[in-house]
Amino acid sequence: MRSPEPHPNPQSDQHAELTVWAPYAEGVEVEWSLDGGTSQRTAMERRPEGWWAVRLPVATSAAAAQTLGYGFRVDGGDLTPDPRSAWQPQGVHRESRWFDTGAFAWHDATWAGPQQGLGVLGAVVYELHVGTFTAEGTLDAAVERLDHLVDLGVDVVELMPLAVWPGRWNWGYDGVGPWAVDDVYGGPAALQRFVDACHAVGLGVCLDVVYNHLGPVGNYLSRFGPYFSDAHPTPWGSGFNLDGPDSEPVRRWMVDNALRWFEEFHVDALRLDAVHELRDDSATHVLAQLADEVGDLSRRLGRPLHLIAESDLNDAVMVTATGEGGRGMDAQWDDDVHHALHVALTGETQGYYADFAGHSRALPDGGPVAVLAKTLTRGFLHDGTWSSFRGQDWGAPVDPTVVDARRFVAYLQTHDQVGNRAVGERISALVSPSLQAAGAALYLTSAFTPMVFMGEEWAATTPFQFFTDFEEPEMAKAVTEGRRREFESHGWAAHDVPDPQDEQTFLRSKLRWDELEADDHARMLGWYRDLIALRRSHHDLTDGRLDAVHVDFDEREQWLVMRRGDLRTVVNLAASRWTVALDAEPSEVVLAWEPSQTKLKPRALYLPPHTAAVVRVG
Repeated sequence: MRSPEPHPNPQSDQHAELTVWAPYAEGVEVEWSLDGGTSQRTAMERRPEGWWAVRLPVATSAAAAQTLGYGFRVDGGDLTPDPRSAWQPQGVHRESRWFDTGAFAWHDATWAGPQQGLGVLGAVVYELHVGTFTAEGTLDAAVERLDHLVDLGVDVVELMPLAVWPGRWNWGYDGVGPWAVDDVYGGPAALQRFVDACHAVGLGVCLDVVYNHLGPVGNYLSRFGPYFSDAHPTPWGSGFNLDGPDSEPVRRWMVDNALRWFEEFHVDALRLDAVHELRDDSATHVLAQLADEVGDLSRRLGRPLHLIAESDLNDAVMVTATGEGGRGMDAQWDDDVHHALHVALTGETQGYYADFAGHSRALPDGGPVAVLAKTLTRGFLHDGTWSSFRGQDWGAPVDPTVVDARRFVAYLQTHDQVGNRAVGERISALVSPSLQAAGAALYLTSAFTPMVFMGEEWAATTPFQFFTDFEEPEMAKAVTEGRRREFESHGWAAHDVPDPQDEQTFLRSKLRWDELEADDHARMLGWYRDLIALRRSHHDLTDGRLDAVHVDFDEREQWLVMRRGDLRTVVNLAASRWTVALDAEPSEVVLAWEPSQTKLKPRALYLPPHTAAVVRVG
C-alpha cells in the first residue's frame, strides 16, 4: 500500500492538500496559519487504512505556499509537526512549513552520475560534517569549498545527517525529523543548491540517513500511530515497527523518505546508518524492499543510484543482490580495514582493537601486520572467527572470486572512529606524518572503495569531538555525565573529557582552512592528491577483483607489500631502516613519502623507517 501524497502538493484547483497517517485516532485537526498570522483549525477527513486528509484554501504558488505553517492535533492533543515534514524552520517542537520541492530550477539535466555514470563503486568518497566543515557551518558555505574537493580528486561528497535535530549543533544522529533539512544548515532549499553545485563540478552527493532510531528530544511519531515496537529493542530504545501489526505504513514512511532524496533532491547515494539495528522478520526485509524500489527508480531516472550500508554484521549477504537472497545494498562500510590499519600504525590494542593486534583466537598465528594483510585481501578479520569484544564467533567468509571488493568502503578515519575517542584526536595527532602517509597509501591503493574524512588530507590539527546542544536541563546533564562516565571507566579523568554540551567543544571541531598554507599540511595534501591521481589513472588500482590482490609481509621486520598489477605499495612500519624484498625487479619509484631516500635495489626497495612508497615492477 502506498500512502496518499506524502507532503503538501499543488492541486489543480489551487488548494493545498495535507495528509497524515493516524490509524487509531478518533479525530485529527490541522492547525494552520499564513505568514505567522492568526491560526485556524480545520477538521481532517478520515480516509481508508488509517489516513486523514484535508484540502486548505491556500494558493499553491511557490511564494504563497511557503508562508503556510501547519501542525496536527490528534484527538485534541498538542500541536505536533508533520511526520513527513520537509521544513521545520522553528525547530523540532514547532509547526511544520510547506516546502515545494518542485520549485527549484535544476541545472543538472545532463548529469549522468558519479564517475561519468559509473556510480559510487570504486569512487573516492569524502565524508564531511556541514557544521564544522566551514566557519559558517552551512551548505551554502560548503559550496565555496568544492574546488578543493575537485582538486583533491574526490568523486562523491558524503554529508553527515541533515535531518532536523534539537538545538544549534549536533552530529546529526539525534535527528527527529528525517524528512526535513535542519535550518541551521540552510534548510531544504540549501540542500538543493548544494547538490546542483556539486553536479556542476562533477561531484556526486551521498546523504547519510538514519532509519534505525530517532533522537530522544522532539520524537513525536508515537502520537500518530505504532511507528515503534518493543519486539526489537535497539541501543536507543524501541525499534521501528517493521514487521508487526500496522507495519506497512511505517515501512512506506521509511522507503518513501529514501526515494524522495533521490528524486526530489537529486542525490546520488544514501549511506544508511547502523542497518544491523533494523530488525525485521518479514518475508522481505525492509532493506531488500528499499533496494528493489531504488533499483526501479534508478532505471526510471536513467542514472545510477546507490545504497551504502553501515553494517556490523561482517557478512557479504548485505551486498548480495536481492534476487540471490541478499539485502541488495551496493556497498558497506568496512570497520575491520580501519581497525587493522589503526592498530598497525598506532599500536593501540584497547577495547575492540585487541583482536587486531593478532596472536588471538581471531588470528592466532600472526600479529598486527598479518591481520592487516588478511583484511586487505579478504575484507574482514572477523569472518566467522572469534570476536573477543562480542564474545562469540562473528561474521562470514568473503569469497574473493565472487564479491567485488569495491562493495567495501575502506578508510583511515571516520566521524565515528575519531569522534568517539575521548578527546576526538585524529590519526595525525597519534602518529607521525610519515605513518599517516603509509596508512593512506594502503587504503587509497587498495581494491576497496576509499573514503577520506574531512581534513584528513592535510593532517588537520583540529579534533573532531562529540557535541550536542540539548536545551532540556535533564537531557543536557545526562549527556555530559554519561560521556564522562564512559571514559572514566577507561582511565580518563572526568575533567579531561570535553563536555558535549559546551559550545567550545563544537567550535574546536571546526576545520581551519588556513592550515593548508603551512608546509607540513601542504605536503600531506600533495601526498593524498598524488595517491588519488595515481588511483584514477592506473586501471589495476580500480580493479575490484579481491582475488587479484596479493600481500607479502614480514611480521618480525614489520614490512608489508601489497601487489596490484605491476604496482607495489610498500610500507615499512619498522623503527629502523630496512630493505624490503619484492617479488619482481622494480623499474620505477612512482610515489614515495621520502623520494630522495627511497632507492631501487635488485628485487627489493630501500626506504626509511615508518614510511611508504609505490613502485612499478617488471
